[in-house]
Amino acid sequence: MMLPHPDYPAELTRRHVDEDGVGRAAFVRDDWPPTTPIEIVDPDPTWPARFEQLRVRLEDALGAVARRIEHVGSTSVVGLPAKPIIDVDVHVQDTDGEETYVPALEQVGATLVIREPWWNGHRMFITPGGAANVHVFPTDAPEPLRHLLFRDWLRTHPADRDLYARAKRGLAASTAESPVDYNLAKNEVIDDIYTRVFAVEPSSHPAWPDGPLVLRSPQG
Repeated sequence: MMLPHPDYPAELTRRHVDEDGVGRAAFVRDDWPPTTPIEIVDPDPTWPARFEQLRVRLEDALGAVARRIEHVGSTSVVGLPAKPIIDVDVHVQDTDGEETYVPALEQVGATLVIREPWWNGHRMFITPGGAANVHVFPTDAPEPLRHLLFRDWLRTHPADRDLYARAKRGLAASTAESPVDYNLAKNEVIDDIYTRVFAVEPSSHPAWPDGPLVLRSPQG
């Protein structure tokens, strides 16, 4: 197994797993998560444009509160099969201050469905019809940077993109009776790909910050 390059902070290379079961309290609504089987579809060339339309709406609604808005997840990688749902990461100063962003997101029709202050300060919203998942993180949380490194790696490494595609299709089929297990089941292949992401020098990644990197613990 490849070891991480020594210039990565441990908060970034170590995936945080909720081992205490506290994550069961994360769901804000009784009808979430969905119980329908996961659908993985062929790549859709309209996904980037759909993200851009949503980005503009989010930027208009949030203003300066949104420090960064990024297209992440499988729909952000050309040629990668995915659930037909756009994943968006919104970086804000502090997700505990929900009054600074929840009303603005509700104005564009987004609904809060997950609250996980113990895991990277994460909140998740869905847009009408489940067209997009909007993830809100603090600017100093490790997870959104992990998302960017993973996205950019798959964009430039077709072998890992195809490995991930095969795993996603297989897991969507094997978790059809329990769709809530799909994301957890992907961890093995995701962790495998991350070993290669973190084996190279940090500055080789397009998304690597130019200045000093200060990250909070992913558990708070």
